[in-house]
Amino acid sequence: MKQQINLPLKNLKGKPVRSAMLLLLTVLLSFVILAGSLTVSSLRTGLSSLQSRLGADIMVVPYEATTKSSLENIVLQGNTGYFYMDSKRCEKILNCEGIGQASTQFFLATASSGCCSLPVQIIGFDPATDFTVQPWIRRSYGEALQKYDIVVGHDLNAFVGDTLKFYGTECRVAAKLDQTGTSFDTTVFTNAETIKALIRSSLDLNMNDFQNIDPEKVVSCVLINVADGYSVEEVMNDINIHVKKVKAVRTKEMISGISESLRGISDITGLLIGGIWLFGLLILFLMFTMSVNERKKEFAVLRVMGASRRMLSAVVMKEALLIGLAGGLTGTELGLLTLLPFHSLLESQLELPFLLPDALHIILIAAAGAAITVGVSALAASAAAYRLIRTDTALILRGEN
Repeated sequence: MKQQINLPLKNLKGKPVRSAMLLLLTVLLSFVILAGSLTVSSLRTGLSSLQSRLGADIMVVPYEATTKSSLENIVLQGNTGYFYMDSKRCEKILNCEGIGQASTQFFLATASSGCCSLPVQIIGFDPATDFTVQPWIRRSYGEALQKYDIVVGHDLNAFVGDTLKFYGTECRVAAKLDQTGTSFDTTVFTNAETIKALIRSSLDLNMNDFQNIDPEKVVSCVLINVADGYSVEEVMNDINIHVKKVKAVRTKEMISGISESLRGISDITGLLIGGIWLFGLLILFLMFTMSVNERKKEFAVLRVMGASRRMLSAVVMKEALLIGLAGGLTGTELGLLTLLPFHSLLESQLELPFLLPDALHIILIAAAGAAITVGVSALAASAAAYRLIRTDTALILRGEN
C-alpha cells in the first residue's frame, strides 16, 4: 500500500519538467475559473446592491436633469452634481393616481476648495417619508440624525466622530455605511434639515449654480412606489402627461445599460473560461498520453513483476489527482490573492457596480474551482489509463508496440 502511494510521487519527481508543465497548466485552469466566476459574481452582487439602494419604482426629476444625462451620472456613476425643481411640482406629482409611497430627496455637490473638507455628493432625505435610505442607514446607526449629523459611505476617508466641513458649515460623522460596491460608497447622506442648511450656506458663499432658489421651496427628486392595483407604466405615464417640466423615470430602466454591460462581461468571461478549459483539457490529455507512451516499457516491467493492469491504471490516475490537487489549490490561492486585495482597482477599471460576495460564497467558488481542476485532470488521465490497460505487455517488451 505504501509503495502504491509513493510510486506516483517518485514518478512525478523523476520527470520534473513534465510535472512542472502539468502543474502550471492546472494552476492556470484553476486561476481562470476562480477569477472569472468571482468577477461575474461580484458584478451581479453589485448590481443587486444598486437595485436595492435605489429602492423605488419611479424617480421623478426636473426634465433638464435627463436631457443633460445628469441623472445617470449622479445616481449610477457617482459623479457630483445637483438639480432642483419647485416643490409645487412635487405637490402635483403626489396628486396623481397610483402613488403608494413617495418621498423627496435633495442633492448637493461640495467643492474642492477651502470651504469643504472633500468634494463629495451629498444626498438629503426626508426622515418622515423616506423608505430607501433609512432602512440601509439603520444597519449602521439606529438613532435619528440630528441637525448637522451626516452618514458617510464606506470608501470615504472619514470615521464616526470626525468633523467634516461643507461650505463653511461643520458636520459630525454619526455613522459609516456598509460597503455596497456602488457610487453610494463615496456619497454623504443627511436629513432634509441639514442639507437645506448646507444649500443655504453654498448660496451665501456664491458657490451654488442655482442662485435664485429658496432651499425651503425646492426638491431634487421624488421617489415613488406605486400602489397596489396600479402598474409602474400607468403611474409613470400619468405623471409625464399631467405634470409639466418633470420627467418620471423607471429605476429599472436607469440600470438597463449596466445590466447590458454585465451581460456582455458574463458572456465574454464564460467564453474565455470555456475556451481555456477546452484547450487545457486537450493539452492535459496529450501530455498524459505522451507520458504513458514514454513509460510503456516501465509499466511492462512492473506487469512482469506482478503489478496488475488496475494497479498501473491507479498509478496514472493518482499522478493526475496529485497534479490536479496541487495545481487547483495553488491557482485558487493565486486568484484570491489577486482579486481580494485589488478588487477596488478592478471596480474602477470596469466602471460598474462591483461588490465581493460574502465569505461563504467565496469559499464555495474557490472549492468548486479546485474540485473542477482535479476532475478535469482525472478525466484527461483516464483516457491515457484506458489505453494502458488495453496494451499487450508481451508486445511492448518485444518492441512491437
